[in-house]
Amino acid sequence: MLRRLEEKDAPLMLEWMYDSEINCNFRADFASATLESAKEFIRGSFTDKDMNFAFVDENDEYMGTISLKNISYEDSSAEYAVVARKKAQGTGAAMRATKELLNYAFEKLKLHKVYLNVLEENVRAQRLYEKCGFVCEGSAVDAVKIKGVYRTLKWYGIINER
Repeated sequence: MLRRLEEKDAPLMLEWMYDSEINCNFRADFASATLESAKEFIRGSFTDKDMNFAFVDENDEYMGTISLKNISYEDSSAEYAVVARKKAQGTGAAMRATKELLNYAFEKLKLHKVYLNVLEENVRAQRLYEKCGFVCEGSAVDAVKIKGVYRTLKWYGIINER
């Protein structure tokens, strides 16, 4: 289930932010986050341009963050992002959240396309995206530099065909 992020989610957000196996896939330096910086992010997490949601279990426990970023109403598109706590990985929670978010993007926001980029070596994430209907549209070689190493990104997209 999706809901807006709440300040009570901040301590559990820090769990994945401090996990080197998870944060190694991101350009941002999440490992230096604090409880206050996580709460500050939550306070500004829902605008017309960026919509960050929590996906939660049946007890309303935060399992991860899923987002539509850089929303362009002119182009009817948005960038997708997701991160899950270790506890949620392998449970199908991210897939259910992705399907719910895509429904929101296509039905409520009337977007035409949702896209994402992922590190070429993050095969686990690519499997999730493909199961949710995203299609690989190409690669950008040495597109980002993370911790001093150039990395290749794969670009995925899904078109609203409803």
